[in-house]
Amino acid sequence: MSIILTNEAPAPIGPYSQGVIAPGKLLFTAGQVALNPTSNQVIAGDIKVQTRQVMENLRAILEKGGSSLQNVVKTTVFLKDMSEFSGMNEVYGEFFSETFPARSTVEVARLPKDVKVEIEAIAVVNG
Repeated sequence: MSIILTNEAPAPIGPYSQGVIAPGKLLFTAGQVALNPTSNQVIAGDIKVQTRQVMENLRAILEKGGSSLQNVVKTTVFLKDMSEFSGMNEVYGEFFSETFPARSTVEVARLPKDVKVEIEAIAVVNG
């Protein structure tokens, strides 16, 4: 098992890793929220702005682990408000090609730092 840690995504704020590569070359990311990796502060803005930051954070972790967004096989999206699904979905779709990963989306009562969205991913590692 290999642990992923990059300064291009927010540092963990608890006892977890940004990502883990498991035997069999699968990379599991921690759920990413709209934190600026430099300041570790929440990015202010609507669901689209926050989703874009989440996806950039995911991209950084995946690339550090030898993978990419194109190798993502499954995501789980946690939304504070399901009525914001379309805004999240619009930005989410900009980050994937025509081969979309499987996805589950659920509404939750609350997310860390009161953000609007959190996304985790499972990807195949290159090579």
